[in-house]
Amino acid sequence: MNKIYDAILGLVIGDALGVPYEFKDRNSFECTDMVGYGTYNQPKGTWSDDSSMTLATIESISRLGKVDIEDIANNFIKWLYYGEFTPYGEVFGVGSTTKIALDRYYKEKISVKKCGLDDFYSNGNGSLMRILPLAFLECKTEDIISVSSITHANKISCNACIVYINIAKNLINGLDIITSIKDSFEYINIPELERLKNIEDLKLNDIKSSGYVINTLEAVIWCLINTTSYKECVLTAVNLGEDTDTISAIVGGLAGIYYGRNSENGIPKEWVNNIARKEWIKSLCTKCFERLNM
Repeated sequence: MNKIYDAILGLVIGDALGVPYEFKDRNSFECTDMVGYGTYNQPKGTWSDDSSMTLATIESISRLGKVDIEDIANNFIKWLYYGEFTPYGEVFGVGSTTKIALDRYYKEKISVKKCGLDDFYSNGNGSLMRILPLAFLECKTEDIISVSSITHANKISCNACIVYINIAKNLINGLDIITSIKDSFEYINIPELERLKNIEDLKLNDIKSSGYVINTLEAVIWCLINTTSYKECVLTAVNLGEDTDTISAIVGGLAGIYYGRNSENGIPKEWVNNIARKEWIKSLCTKCFERLNM
Protein backbone atom coordinates (compact mmCIF):
# COMPACT_ATOMS: atom_id res chain seq x y z
CA MET A 1 0.00 0.00 0.00
CA ASN A 2 2.85 2.36 0.76
CA LYS A 3 3.52 3.68 -2.72
CA ILE A 4 -0.14 4.20 -3.62
CA TYR A 5 -0.83 6.00 -0.36
CA ASP A 6 2.43 7.97 -0.59
CA ALA A 7 1.60 9.07 -4.13
CA ILE A 8 -2.01 10.07 -3.49
CA LEU A 9 -1.22 11.69 -0.15
CA GLY A 10 1.65 13.57 -1.78
CA LEU A 11 -0.68 14.85 -4.48
CA VAL A 12 -3.48 15.85 -2.09
CA ILE A 13 -1.12 17.71 0.25
CA GLY A 14 0.49 19.51 -2.68
CA ASP A 15 -2.97 20.55 -3.81
CA ALA A 16 -3.96 21.80 -0.35
CA LEU A 17 -0.74 23.80 -0.03
CA GLY A 18 -1.41 25.60 -3.29
CA VAL A 19 -5.15 26.28 -2.96
CA PRO A 20 -4.82 29.54 -0.96
CA TYR A 21 -2.39 31.02 -3.51
CA GLU A 22 -3.90 30.08 -6.87
CA PHE A 23 -3.68 32.84 -9.51
CA LYS A 24 -1.20 34.89 -7.47
CA ASP A 25 1.86 36.18 -9.31
CA ARG A 26 5.30 34.81 -8.56
CA ASN A 27 7.16 36.86 -5.94
CA SER A 28 3.91 38.42 -4.67
CA PHE A 29 3.76 35.93 -1.78
CA GLU A 30 5.84 33.29 -0.01
CA CYS A 31 4.43 29.93 1.00
CA THR A 32 6.41 28.34 3.84
CA ASP A 33 3.76 26.12 5.42
CA MET A 34 0.19 24.91 5.03
CA VAL A 35 -2.33 27.71 5.58
CA GLY A 36 -6.00 28.28 4.94
CA TYR A 37 -8.32 30.75 3.23
CA GLY A 38 -6.76 32.94 0.53
CA THR A 39 -8.06 32.59 -3.02
CA TYR A 40 -11.05 30.34 -2.31
CA ASN A 41 -11.56 31.19 1.38
CA GLN A 42 -11.22 27.52 2.38
CA PRO A 43 -9.93 26.21 5.73
CA LYS A 44 -6.43 24.79 6.05
CA GLY A 45 -6.07 21.32 4.56
CA THR A 46 -8.75 21.80 1.91
CA TRP A 47 -8.01 20.20 -1.44
CA SER A 48 -9.56 20.99 -4.81
CA ASP A 49 -10.49 19.53 -8.19
CA ASP A 50 -7.01 18.07 -8.75
CA SER A 51 -7.42 15.73 -5.79
CA SER A 52 -11.15 15.14 -6.30
CA MET A 53 -10.69 13.82 -9.83
CA THR A 54 -7.67 11.76 -8.80
CA LEU A 55 -9.62 10.22 -5.92
CA ALA A 56 -12.59 9.59 -8.21
CA THR A 57 -10.22 7.69 -10.52
CA ILE A 58 -8.69 5.73 -7.64
CA GLU A 59 -12.16 4.74 -6.43
CA SER A 60 -13.08 3.33 -9.83
CA ILE A 61 -9.83 1.39 -10.11
CA SER A 62 -10.12 0.06 -6.55
CA ARG A 63 -13.63 -1.21 -7.26
CA LEU A 64 -13.03 -2.69 -10.72
CA GLY A 65 -9.32 -3.47 -10.67
CA LYS A 66 -8.88 -2.01 -14.14
CA VAL A 67 -9.35 1.10 -16.27
CA ASP A 68 -12.97 1.64 -17.27
CA ILE A 69 -13.34 5.08 -18.79
CA GLU A 70 -17.12 5.14 -18.56
CA ASP A 71 -17.01 4.28 -14.86
CA ILE A 72 -14.33 6.91 -14.26
CA ALA A 73 -16.39 9.48 -16.16
CA ASN A 74 -19.44 8.60 -14.08
CA ASN A 75 -17.42 9.24 -10.93
CA PHE A 76 -16.44 12.61 -12.37
CA ILE A 77 -20.13 13.38 -12.80
CA LYS A 78 -20.78 12.45 -9.17
CA TRP A 79 -18.04 14.91 -8.22
CA LEU A 80 -18.92 17.81 -10.51
CA TYR A 81 -22.71 17.77 -10.13
CA TYR A 82 -23.26 16.13 -6.76
CA GLY A 83 -20.22 17.10 -4.68
CA GLU A 84 -18.90 13.60 -4.08
CA PHE A 85 -15.12 13.12 -3.76
CA THR A 86 -14.78 16.59 -2.20
CA PRO A 87 -13.64 17.72 1.26
CA TYR A 88 -16.91 19.38 2.28
CA GLY A 89 -19.42 18.79 -0.53
CA GLU A 90 -18.39 21.94 -2.40
CA VAL A 91 -16.89 21.95 -5.90
CA PHE A 92 -14.64 24.87 -6.79
CA GLY A 93 -11.91 25.81 -9.26
CA VAL A 94 -13.10 23.59 -12.12
CA GLY A 95 -11.25 24.10 -15.40
CA SER A 96 -13.25 25.13 -18.45
CA THR A 97 -12.22 22.19 -20.65
CA THR A 98 -13.14 19.74 -17.91
CA LYS A 99 -16.52 21.40 -17.36
CA ILE A 100 -17.39 21.53 -21.07
CA ALA A 101 -16.34 17.92 -21.69
CA LEU A 102 -18.31 16.57 -18.73
CA ASP A 103 -21.33 18.66 -19.73
CA ARG A 104 -21.11 17.06 -23.17
CA TYR A 105 -21.03 13.61 -21.60
CA TYR A 106 -23.71 14.13 -18.95
CA LYS A 107 -26.10 16.66 -20.43
CA GLU A 108 -25.67 16.14 -24.16
CA LYS A 109 -25.24 12.35 -23.86
CA ILE A 110 -22.15 12.33 -26.07
CA SER A 111 -20.12 9.11 -25.82
CA VAL A 112 -17.30 9.04 -23.26
CA LYS A 113 -14.97 8.30 -26.18
CA LYS A 114 -16.00 11.50 -27.97
CA CYS A 115 -16.92 14.01 -25.25
CA GLY A 116 -13.35 15.24 -24.65
CA LEU A 117 -12.10 18.35 -26.44
CA ASP A 118 -9.29 17.90 -28.94
CA ASP A 119 -8.52 21.42 -30.16
CA PHE A 120 -5.20 23.12 -29.38
CA TYR A 121 -6.77 25.53 -26.91
CA SER A 122 -8.02 22.62 -24.81
CA ASN A 123 -4.54 21.80 -23.54
CA GLY A 124 -4.85 22.86 -19.94
CA ASN A 125 -3.47 20.60 -17.23
CA GLY A 126 -6.85 19.14 -16.30
CA SER A 127 -6.06 15.57 -17.32
CA LEU A 128 -2.42 15.59 -16.23
CA MET A 129 -3.50 16.52 -12.70
CA ARG A 130 -5.66 13.38 -12.31
CA ILE A 131 -3.77 10.73 -14.29
CA LEU A 132 -1.40 9.48 -11.55
CA PRO A 133 -3.46 6.41 -10.45
CA LEU A 134 -2.72 4.74 -13.79
CA ALA A 135 0.93 4.43 -12.77
CA PHE A 136 -0.07 1.59 -10.45
CA LEU A 137 -1.72 -0.49 -13.17
CA GLU A 138 -0.22 -2.60 -15.93
CA CYS A 139 -1.90 -0.27 -18.38
CA LYS A 140 -1.12 0.37 -22.01
CA THR A 141 -0.38 3.72 -23.62
CA GLU A 142 -3.86 3.54 -25.13
CA ASP A 143 -5.33 3.44 -21.61
CA ILE A 144 -3.52 6.64 -20.65
CA ILE A 145 -4.76 8.33 -23.81
CA SER A 146 -8.34 7.17 -23.24
CA VAL A 147 -8.41 8.38 -19.62
CA SER A 148 -6.93 11.76 -20.57
CA SER A 149 -9.37 12.02 -23.46
CA ILE A 150 -12.44 11.91 -21.24
CA THR A 151 -11.82 15.65 -21.02
CA HIS A 152 -8.52 16.48 -22.77
CA ALA A 153 -8.19 14.64 -26.07
CA ASN A 154 -5.56 16.70 -27.87
CA LYS A 155 -2.31 14.86 -28.57
CA ILE A 156 -0.32 17.40 -26.53
CA SER A 157 -2.26 16.67 -23.35
CA CYS A 158 -2.21 12.94 -24.00
CA ASN A 159 1.54 12.86 -24.62
CA ALA A 160 2.21 14.89 -21.47
CA CYS A 161 0.23 12.30 -19.50
CA ILE A 162 2.21 9.46 -21.09
CA VAL A 163 5.55 11.02 -20.15
CA TYR A 164 4.35 11.75 -16.61
CA ILE A 165 3.04 8.23 -16.01
CA ASN A 166 6.31 6.74 -17.17
CA ILE A 167 8.24 8.97 -14.77
CA ALA A 168 5.93 7.82 -11.98
CA LYS A 169 6.33 4.15 -12.90
CA ASN A 170 10.11 4.49 -12.89
CA LEU A 171 10.02 6.07 -9.42
CA ILE A 172 7.70 3.31 -8.18
CA ASN A 173 10.23 0.78 -9.47
CA GLY A 174 12.99 2.41 -7.44
CA LEU A 175 14.88 4.41 -10.04
CA ASP A 176 16.40 7.74 -9.05
CA ILE A 177 14.84 11.01 -10.13
CA ILE A 178 17.16 11.88 -13.01
CA THR A 179 17.09 8.37 -14.48
CA SER A 180 13.30 8.22 -14.12
CA ILE A 181 12.92 11.47 -16.02
CA LYS A 182 15.47 10.79 -18.76
CA ASP A 183 14.11 7.31 -19.37
CA SER A 184 10.68 8.83 -20.02
CA PHE A 185 12.01 11.00 -22.85
CA GLU A 186 11.69 8.08 -25.26
CA TYR A 187 7.93 8.60 -25.02
CA ILE A 188 8.15 12.17 -26.30
CA ASN A 189 6.70 12.20 -29.80
CA ILE A 190 5.60 15.80 -30.22
CA PRO A 191 7.83 18.87 -30.70
CA GLU A 192 6.12 20.77 -27.89
CA LEU A 193 7.78 18.51 -25.32
CA GLU A 194 11.29 18.54 -26.80
CA ARG A 195 12.50 21.24 -24.38
CA LEU A 196 12.12 18.74 -21.55
CA LYS A 197 15.29 17.06 -22.77
CA ASN A 198 17.22 20.15 -21.64
CA ILE A 199 15.31 20.64 -18.38
CA GLU A 200 18.47 20.34 -16.26
CA ASP A 201 19.87 23.46 -17.95
CA LEU A 202 16.83 25.65 -17.28
CA LYS A 203 16.80 28.31 -14.57
CA LEU A 204 13.90 29.52 -12.47
CA ASN A 205 13.18 32.42 -14.83
CA ASP A 206 12.88 29.94 -17.72
CA ILE A 207 10.03 28.13 -15.99
CA LYS A 208 6.44 29.20 -16.56
CA SER A 209 3.70 28.12 -14.18
CA SER A 210 0.52 28.63 -16.16
CA GLY A 211 -2.20 26.04 -16.64
CA TYR A 212 -0.95 25.17 -20.15
CA VAL A 213 -0.04 21.50 -19.89
CA ILE A 214 3.44 21.92 -21.40
CA ASN A 215 4.33 24.69 -18.95
CA THR A 216 2.93 22.60 -16.11
CA LEU A 217 4.91 19.47 -16.95
CA GLU A 218 8.11 21.49 -17.33
CA ALA A 219 7.51 23.14 -13.94
CA VAL A 220 6.80 19.78 -12.32
CA ILE A 221 9.98 18.16 -13.61
CA TRP A 222 12.06 21.25 -12.83
CA CYS A 223 10.85 21.30 -9.22
CA LEU A 224 11.52 17.59 -8.81
CA ILE A 225 15.13 17.74 -10.02
CA ASN A 226 16.03 20.97 -8.22
CA THR A 227 14.94 19.99 -4.70
CA THR A 228 15.97 17.31 -2.21
CA SER A 229 12.89 16.68 -0.06
CA TYR A 230 9.14 16.42 -0.40
CA LYS A 231 8.62 19.63 1.55
CA GLU A 232 11.10 21.65 -0.48
CA CYS A 233 9.70 20.25 -3.72
CA VAL A 234 6.06 21.18 -3.17
CA LEU A 235 6.84 24.55 -1.57
CA THR A 236 9.02 25.39 -4.58
CA ALA A 237 6.11 24.47 -6.85
CA VAL A 238 3.63 26.65 -4.96
CA ASN A 239 6.02 29.59 -4.95
CA LEU A 240 6.21 29.53 -8.75
CA GLY A 241 2.82 31.26 -8.60
CA GLU A 242 -0.17 31.15 -10.96
CA ASP A 243 -1.51 27.56 -11.07
CA THR A 244 -0.13 26.85 -7.63
CA ASP A 245 -2.38 24.02 -6.50
CA THR A 246 -2.25 21.95 -9.67
CA ILE A 247 1.50 22.16 -10.22
CA SER A 248 2.15 21.38 -6.57
CA ALA A 249 -0.33 18.49 -6.67
CA ILE A 250 1.19 16.95 -9.80
CA VAL A 251 4.76 17.15 -8.55
CA GLY A 252 3.61 16.23 -5.05
CA GLY A 253 2.45 12.87 -6.35
CA LEU A 254 5.90 12.12 -7.76
CA ALA A 255 7.70 13.45 -4.69
CA GLY A 256 5.39 11.38 -2.50
CA ILE A 257 6.42 8.24 -4.36
CA TYR A 258 10.12 9.08 -4.17
CA TYR A 259 10.45 10.43 -0.62
CA GLY A 260 7.56 8.62 1.06
CA ARG A 261 6.25 9.40 4.54
CA ASN A 262 8.74 7.70 6.80
CA SER A 263 12.02 9.38 5.96
CA GLU A 264 13.62 12.62 7.08
CA ASN A 265 12.98 14.05 3.62
CA GLY A 266 9.47 12.64 3.39
CA ILE A 267 5.97 14.06 3.71
CA PRO A 268 5.69 16.04 6.98
CA LYS A 269 3.35 14.39 9.50
CA GLU A 270 1.85 17.72 10.52
CA TRP A 271 0.70 18.28 6.94
CA VAL A 272 -0.89 14.83 6.84
CA ASN A 273 -2.78 15.63 10.04
CA ASN A 274 -4.18 18.83 8.51
CA ILE A 275 -5.69 17.19 5.44
CA ALA A 276 -9.48 17.07 5.13
CA ARG A 277 -10.94 13.52 5.05
CA LYS A 278 -7.52 11.99 5.58
CA GLU A 279 -8.91 8.71 6.97
CA TRP A 280 -11.20 8.27 3.97
CA ILE A 281 -8.28 8.92 1.62
CA LYS A 282 -6.19 6.34 3.45
CA SER A 283 -8.98 3.75 3.31
CA LEU A 284 -9.47 4.35 -0.41
CA CYS A 285 -5.76 3.81 -1.07
CA THR A 286 -5.81 0.66 1.08
CA LYS A 287 -8.73 -0.70 -0.91
CA CYS A 288 -6.93 0.05 -4.18
CA PHE A 289 -3.76 -1.65 -2.92
CA GLU A 290 -5.72 -4.76 -1.97
CA ARG A 291 -7.69 -4.81 -5.24
CA LEU A 292 -4.52 -4.64 -7.31
CA ASN A 293 -2.75 -7.26 -5.14
CA MET A 294 0.27 -5.04 -4.75
